[in-house]
Amino acid sequence: MSKQIQDAYVVAAVRTPVAKRNGAFRHVRPDDMLATVLRALVAKVPNLDASQIGDVVTGCAMPEAEQGMNVARIGALLAGLPDAVPGITINRFCASGLQAVADAASRIRLGEADVMIAAGTESMSAMPQIMGNKVSLNPDIFARDENLAIAYGMGLTAEKVAQQWQVSREDQDAFAVESHRRACAAIAAGHFADEIAPYAVRAHVPGEAGTVRMVERVLENDEGPRADASLERLAKLRPVFAARGSVTAGNSSQMSDGAGAVLLMSEAAVKRYDVKPIARFAGYAVAGVPPQVMGIGPVEAIPRALALAGVSLGDIAWTELNEAFAAQALAVMRQLDMDPARVNPLGGAIALGHPLGATGAIRTATLMSAMQRDPALRYGMISMCIGTGMGAAGVFERV
Repeated sequence: MSKQIQDAYVVAAVRTPVAKRNGAFRHVRPDDMLATVLRALVAKVPNLDASQIGDVVTGCAMPEAEQGMNVARIGALLAGLPDAVPGITINRFCASGLQAVADAASRIRLGEADVMIAAGTESMSAMPQIMGNKVSLNPDIFARDENLAIAYGMGLTAEKVAQQWQVSREDQDAFAVESHRRACAAIAAGHFADEIAPYAVRAHVPGEAGTVRMVERVLENDEGPRADASLERLAKLRPVFAARGSVTAGNSSQMSDGAGAVLLMSEAAVKRYDVKPIARFAGYAVAGVPPQVMGIGPVEAIPRALALAGVSLGDIAWTELNEAFAAQALAVMRQLDMDPARVNPLGGAIALGHPLGATGAIRTATLMSAMQRDPALRYGMISMCIGTGMGAAGVFERV
């Protein structure tokens, strides 16, 4: 017997501050970050019967070492969720956190669950290199010239995008400076306060006469944004990936640590727990592109997601477009004729950081917070490029 597709609603979302790699969270485990946001998320709905959570779907781009062992289940246990609540870790690289939201929403839409948690966690400080602890790539893939970026890093793909779509170094640096300006302004205005769960970081430091003392620092804001970012400073940086290239550390996303979590419910659960939903999950799509220009992935994914949601790009008042690199973000915006004022109004990953598999859940929290502040913001979207040549996009409607 077929079931009617039902709506899935976001009722709460929360995230940690995002820390620089080897910054404030350098000794914080990714499963502890996940547990922190799960506890903070459930606390937002005090009358929630946590035993009714159907699953904790958690994105992680490098699910190994400290963030291995099905980090979703470990995080749920650490958070004190009932033993009956299962957990699953999923990986779609940079879109893992958004994929988690889409998967959780799908379970609700199909009538398989009434309450779901989607999350993401990533500690790039915990990983010895961006590709993880033990890289063993299939030679039939990475030995091909067009797939070299899979083996040697996504920076090469950003250089190819910059060349193919004619994105100048000057434009990339200007985009990066604006990302920092917007992020710093957002922090000053307190726009991230409602979505961030402050994180207490404890450390042992040397004391007097050979003693050791415990110090605690509470991180309340993202570490990445720089008020002193300028075109002059960025112009002095050398290309990182190609000798005559244009992609630098200053116009690329920051390697980061962080976690985010999103609570979704069916209409029946919304009524049962008497909560006011923030947004309806309206549509999600992924698409593949040539690996050597992976950054252009959103150009293929966004139109598909919009079609599934039944809206046009002009309806989208707020887009969180992950700034993996300024080159690819600008190329995507130009190809789709996106309004720069509507893209990353509070800054993007160049300033705020990009903790890989957590980013989708983190940026969902940012979009939900924006929708709560602005009643006129009806449709919002989250999109990103994905390593190995993919793009993803999710559309949300304010309710």
